[in-house]
Amino acid sequence: MASGFFALLDDIATLMDDVAAMTKITTKKTAGILGDDLAVNAEKASGFVSSREIPVLWAITKGSFLNKLIILPLAFLLSAFLPWSVIVILVLGGLYLSYEGAEKIYEFFVPHPKEVTKEFKGNFTEQELLDLEKTKIKSAIVTDFILSVEIVIIALGSVVGEPITTQIIVVSIVALIATVGVYGIVALIVRMDDFGLQLINKSNGGKGVLFSIGTFLVWALPKLIKSLSVIGTIALLLVAGGIFVHNIEFLHHFLEQIPSILRDFIIGLAVGLVCLICVEIFKKIFFSKRSKH
Repeated sequence: MASGFFALLDDIATLMDDVAAMTKITTKKTAGILGDDLAVNAEKASGFVSSREIPVLWAITKGSFLNKLIILPLAFLLSAFLPWSVIVILVLGGLYLSYEGAEKIYEFFVPHPKEVTKEFKGNFTEQELLDLEKTKIKSAIVTDFILSVEIVIIALGSVVGEPITTQIIVVSIVALIATVGVYGIVALIVRMDDFGLQLINKSNGGKGVLFSIGTFLVWALPKLIKSLSVIGTIALLLVAGGIFVHNIEFLHHFLEQIPSILRDFIIGLAVGLVCLICVEIFKKIFFSKRSKH
């Protein structure tokens, strides 16, 4: 009986070692999506009056947890009964990521109408503010759902050949890190300017270290969010390129003579541009047909 108990403990210890190692690898593979997730949600959670930023962010975080509770069981069922579908979904997700990255680069270089974002600091009634908040929270949760699918599928693709127990533990840990880590950092980012203003108010007549730090934090917030967006775009293309290289036989030995990170970026961008061209052509054909009718 004792030997059986210790054998069980040994099996559990071995499983935990495997889980720890695979979680580390899987987290690295999903880091690109997490970077984009961070940039998107930092933007989504900003623009509210100071007192509403944390409640709104908490509402989005709860929605993110609910998204994971929906996505994870479906992903594990696919892995258990249709394991080949995980690779198919992974490649389709790569196409979406590469398209999204290429679209962001295209929008940066090619002039286009800017999206008008509503600020929540105007003269709104309390009910109007609540309605606007609900709209923005709903939009953020929908975006989170798409990014969560990508994170879960990429994580699952990294452990698809492992026992289902290992898959469940590793992917669930990565999903938890994605939610707690991303929204924890977003909370710090969106409060950065308020903390800076507090330091400025506590400074000695607009002088000293507190004033300098506070001024820097207020100045840095919009630039930080913008830089996160750039980093997130590059990360999207790197992740997409890596998906194609590792899951499409034709690309296994493509551009092997250059560093892998550069190869992944080139492949991700090339596929993204092809997807972008196809989407734009489809839009023109579709809207031209609609206009005729």
